[in-house]
Amino acid sequence: MLARIWSASLIGIDALKVGVEVDLSGGLPGVVVVGLPDTAVQESRERVRAALKNAGFAFPMRKVVINLTPADVRKEGPIYDLPIAIGILAASESVDGTLLNDYLLLGEMSLDGTLRPVAGVVAIAAATQKLGLKGLILPEGNAQEAAIVPGIKVYGFRHLSDVVDFLNCPENHQPVSSHESLALLEAPTAGPDLRDVKGQAQARRALEIAAAGGHNLCLIGPPGSGKTMLAKRLPGILPPLTFAEALEVTQIHSVAGLLKEKGRLINQRPFRSPHHSASGPSLVGGGSFPKPGEISLAHRGTLFLDELTEFKRSVLEFLRQPLEDGKVTISRTRQSVEFPAQFTLVSSTNPCPCGYFGDTVQPCTCTPRNREQYWAKLSGPLMDRIDLQVIVGRLKPEEVTRQPEGEASATVRARVEAARHRAQSRFAEEPALQCNADMESRHIRQWCPFDEATRSLIEGAIRKLGLSARATDRILKVARTIADLAGDPEIQIHHVAEAIQYRTIDRMQ
Repeated sequence: MLARIWSASLIGIDALKVGVEVDLSGGLPGVVVVGLPDTAVQESRERVRAALKNAGFAFPMRKVVINLTPADVRKEGPIYDLPIAIGILAASESVDGTLLNDYLLLGEMSLDGTLRPVAGVVAIAAATQKLGLKGLILPEGNAQEAAIVPGIKVYGFRHLSDVVDFLNCPENHQPVSSHESLALLEAPTAGPDLRDVKGQAQARRALEIAAAGGHNLCLIGPPGSGKTMLAKRLPGILPPLTFAEALEVTQIHSVAGLLKEKGRLINQRPFRSPHHSASGPSLVGGGSFPKPGEISLAHRGTLFLDELTEFKRSVLEFLRQPLEDGKVTISRTRQSVEFPAQFTLVSSTNPCPCGYFGDTVQPCTCTPRNREQYWAKLSGPLMDRIDLQVIVGRLKPEEVTRQPEGEASATVRARVEAARHRAQSRFAEEPALQCNADMESRHIRQWCPFDEATRSLIEGAIRKLGLSARATDRILKVARTIADLAGDPEIQIHHVAEAIQYRTIDRMQ
């Protein structure tokens, strides 16, 4: 007898439909798994055998051949335990196979037949919808997570015997109901507020511009000046995620196994802050079977690199291509996987090894050679991709003791949302563009025109600062964002002048 069950395999953050074919044939009893299974899939033979026996089902005393299709795609993980078990029961006519062509099955099994949750269910649920299947049959622990995706029926079960009962008597079971409060975005929880930041008017302004346009930001200043404090308040002024963005972010975290609240969309833009000892693969993703790295986990949010110059130069170079393309491609011998990586890079660093170069109080003890070696850790191509480079100076004593509360994050966020709305109105025919930082050269020519006076200013900046063509384009993108914050339809000379002032590192050289 032959039975076919549908399951799935994760490739990056996408899911591929996998057929689980089970054939009971003559010959000596045994189980053979073919179709490029990894060790975890090979071990499913023993888990399934024990689970069927302990759940009260007879394991066929015949040769069992299990084929996972397509045969040229590597299969990994315990996700195939449930479809293999149901395939064996269907081939031995212990369950009704009528529904098996309409549903996709997945789940790990304990030796007693209990179903255990697996990672990547949101991605698989999204693929189920695209494939036109009716729904999913999976462990109860994954049911609410899968029900986030609209348009499919999701059945969650605790035990193998419950799945068998559903296949034989589907009228006795109801799909999981995804309550509106689970599927829709809720108001983000309160985080650090900008009103806690004293002084630092220029840095606050740069933070607002970065949020409005999605621009990369580097904060430079002595220890204790508030660089990290400012960076951690960026998520509080970013606009909320749309439903499509939230589903995309949730899908990435589901694949990585980092989804904390099952059945609930991630409603806050990610904020990832890896330690400076992080390796290159931990940032971009990797492994024999590639998984998302920090830059993909920061997709639609912020990647914060504190103490930027403490990162290895070779690690920072991994960021160059994702910062330009908004995605990262990881190539392995058998496959190439693409992860989305549209994030805002925010970094902080001291101006020199001792931390006090240019400080008005504490003298710097570094030699010019020390400072040169310190900044050599950051390559020119990387810094070229950072739009806003801002000095965060030491607070004056009166600012520390008497400075009133700063502007609240909610007030700043309202301006940021208004600026983004103006930008998205321009991008109506360019759905791939989310913010001004995403613009390419042709968009800059179209939406960033300037007069002769502004042209002279830009040409003078290029000559004096040695700006590259990329840096010049990024200045125009920042100027476009500044104009959007001001509500101006066209870029003015003072918008460009302000944008040039944020090229601090270029002016230091």
